[in-house]
Amino acid sequence: MRSVAFHTLGCKVNQYDTEAIWQLFHHAGYEQVDFEDPADVYVINTCTVTNEGDRKSRQMIRRATRKNPESVVVVTGCYAQMAPGEILGIPGVDLVVGNQFRAQMMELIEKVREEKVPYNAVSNILTQKEFEDLDVPMFLERTRASLKIEDGCNHFCTFCIIPYARGLVRSRKPESVLFQARRLANAGYHEIVLTGIHTGGYGEDLEGYTLADLVRDLDKIENLTRIRISSIEASEITEDLLQAIEASSKICRHLHIPLQAGHSEVLRRMNRHYTIEEYAMKLKRVREVLPGVAITSDVIVGFPGETDDYFETTIDFIERQAFADLHVFPYSTRVGTPAAKFTDQVPESVKHQRVGRLVALADQLAVQYATTWLGETLDVIVEETMTQDGQTYLVGHTDNYLKVAFIGDTEQLGSLCAVTITKADAKVCLGELQASLSVLP
Repeated sequence: MRSVAFHTLGCKVNQYDTEAIWQLFHHAGYEQVDFEDPADVYVINTCTVTNEGDRKSRQMIRRATRKNPESVVVVTGCYAQMAPGEILGIPGVDLVVGNQFRAQMMELIEKVREEKVPYNAVSNILTQKEFEDLDVPMFLERTRASLKIEDGCNHFCTFCIIPYARGLVRSRKPESVLFQARRLANAGYHEIVLTGIHTGGYGEDLEGYTLADLVRDLDKIENLTRIRISSIEASEITEDLLQAIEASSKICRHLHIPLQAGHSEVLRRMNRHYTIEEYAMKLKRVREVLPGVAITSDVIVGFPGETDDYFETTIDFIERQAFADLHVFPYSTRVGTPAAKFTDQVPESVKHQRVGRLVALADQLAVQYATTWLGETLDVIVEETMTQDGQTYLVGHTDNYLKVAFIGDTEQLGSLCAVTITKADAKVCLGELQASLSVLP
């Protein structure tokens, strides 16, 4: 039996894509082995969000080419899409597949084996109109299931290379989404996470069908406990979507709504599609329809032109919005984006200091939000175990995305458990098990 090994860099969408590619190999009779072990095929799913992503991708490609000269080394993902010639210039690379043609990967590998010549399977992603529907019926070592509903982005933020690497929004057909959702629910997955490069853009290329319509249809699926929207732009939270969320019995009380900057002038320079006032109004409406919702966000620190005053405005805005958590990133110059050419770059030392302040604030806000749930009993999907001070804990997430650890039996992995929150923490709260509600088959 032939073997394949994977290494995935970057975002959760890449992780989903790797799972989908593995299904192609599985159906072709391959077994999956660890990336550090000998394999007949190595697949590196790359990232290009930052220059550092490119560097790490090259590092892993070279590691694969050194392992076994007889192996087929396949490089795919966003870096492959952006720089196929550069990658084929690395000795030992056999096949480069961009963010299309992955469905043909098995045929392309056989072509490379027969012709013994490296092959470039990359074309202009911006011309792609159809969603590449690669199915993932089961996830290895997971108790929550991701469901990719779209690919691509139409926004072209000045700091971001992703539209050039992923193309424009391409929505998965509703019947395909619903078919897979039913199959995952029937397989015992308690939660489905709707994911994509630009999840909130779902439906932009469909005729008369929106994300709100999809939420309504998913809500009707039996055996499905939770629906989580992975990320959505404030500008895409429509009244129709809010009504669908309010009517749903399954939507998680958690929305990740990227902010990126807390000053409207910085947002304008980023080519974001809202002001901070508009963003705040959307958060107010979300909290009206989802009481107790955890709103998490992304913030880029030190974007070109971000003055000390602008940053202080960001700090004040974030405090007032009471986020449940923040992902904080220092601005990183990405060659090929408009922002890389802006002349008013912020010094690295200033970025570092600002990141420190925002991370400290994020921890403070996370504790404040978690504290509001002390004494409450919430449902937790048990995802893993952890050991601390000689004690083994079960660990999982509530619907409002609190990470909770509690004492229980490892046979409860995959269970939906009722847990009372006993200690608030920025990273992992503590809880006390009340009951096991159901078990993943």
